[in-house]
Amino acid sequence: MDINYELYRVFYYVARTLSFSEASKQLFISQSAVSQSIKTLEKKLDQQLFLRSTKKVSLTPAGEILFKHVEPAINLIMRAEDQLLDDAIVASGQLHIAASDTICRYFLVPYLRKFHQKFPDITIRVTNATSLACADLLEQGKVDLIVCNYPNMRLSPSSIYHTVARFSDIFCGNPNCFDLSCPMTIKEINRFPLMTLEKHSTTSEFLHKLFLQQQMELLPTIRLASNDLLIDLARIGLGIAFVPDFCIKKESRDLVIVDLRDQIPQRQLIVATMPSLPLTPAARAFIELLPNLSS
Repeated sequence: MDINYELYRVFYYVARTLSFSEASKQLFISQSAVSQSIKTLEKKLDQQLFLRSTKKVSLTPAGEILFKHVEPAINLIMRAEDQLLDDAIVASGQLHIAASDTICRYFLVPYLRKFHQKFPDITIRVTNATSLACADLLEQGKVDLIVCNYPNMRLSPSSIYHTVARFSDIFCGNPNCFDLSCPMTIKEINRFPLMTLEKHSTTSEFLHKLFLQQQMELLPTIRLASNDLLIDLARIGLGIAFVPDFCIKKESRDLVIVDLRDQIPQRQLIVATMPSLPLTPAARAFIELLPNLSS
């Protein structure tokens, strides 16, 4: 079909904001021009893309399908424009990374410091999200790269990645509140109140699979969005926390790592990019600073 790119661009902003007025502000055109562009696109596609009412705008099923494909395409074009405007050099520009708060705090900070010292003129943007959500951001073309937990069921098979670290998951708790003196199996640990990350996280998914292998149902008493908070609650005796081992610097009188009889498979931290997205010089330079443990 011979459809002007500008029509898809207008559609993208309306679909993203679900507002004709907000789209007009971001596009710097009149609201009537936005409406006319959408009508023209709908006529050319012979599909209704939006449901309009006096109070709200929503996507039709056809609109949702189109947005799913248009969003990464528009993001790709905008990223290419940004790269050209930056003269495609690493001395300036922008680096956009997505990673969880835990990975940022316990792994990325030294590398971000080193990169900033080496390239002080590059603007660094960091988006905090779960490892699952980071995979979605990467596939949508919203970030240059992600650093996330692996395995990650939302990571696209077409993504390019390598291992930057390996880690183990552990159970930890307060020995003054629970008898943690002897080695235990996962089934024995399940007798205690368990505390885990919220459902939509790779760590929670990983523990859920471990429980299924033991023919048990994972029923934590507390679910949180922060590993650090889980550790804090474990210290005061609210339960046994399941967290990555790199979150605990050392054991203490109020926090010990449970000695497990069962062997838990190691997981990995990976840096991932999409082959369909042009890798900026800034992103390439940052990746070169990271370890490569894949071989």
